[in-house]
Amino acid sequence: MKKIRIEAILEVFESLQEVELEVQQLMKQAMEARDKAYAPYSEFLVGAAILLANGEVVTGNNQENASYPSGLCAERTAIYYAGANFPKVPIQKMALTARSLKYQLVKPVPPCGACRQAIAEYEQHQQEAIEIYFMGEAGKVVKASSLADLLPLSFDSSYL
Repeated sequence: MKKIRIEAILEVFESLQEVELEVQQLMKQAMEARDKAYAPYSEFLVGAAILLANGEVVTGNNQENASYPSGLCAERTAIYYAGANFPKVPIQKMALTARSLKYQLVKPVPPCGACRQAIAEYEQHQQEAIEIYFMGEAGKVVKASSLADLLPLSFDSSYL
């Protein structure tokens, strides 16, 4: 038997003001998208903003449905839009933010498992890391330099 160690290094900023200006602006766009989310059931609003290599910014937010599996997370809404409209343009950065209508959310909220897998597919396809910044509605901001830091043993097409 052999044991392996898997480690991830994440950067934690005390507030949004500590990150570079470009990321602050991207996060503000994610906040604007978040505040337009359709989340009448969970009252948990999520916004995503994606910076593409051509300078375009694509946003998305969570869209719920009374038939719960039919909804879609903000991250996948944005990344699928980017893939559909800019199929050959690499994704450079992604900013994510969430807030609850029930309480103040200051803990950074990372992508769910399904979104991690979707982001992994794009990162693997473009063969370039995607920087991911995530936060609650206020407080600390966490940066992962690559989706691989959040999902180190991802499933990809090599298994098919």
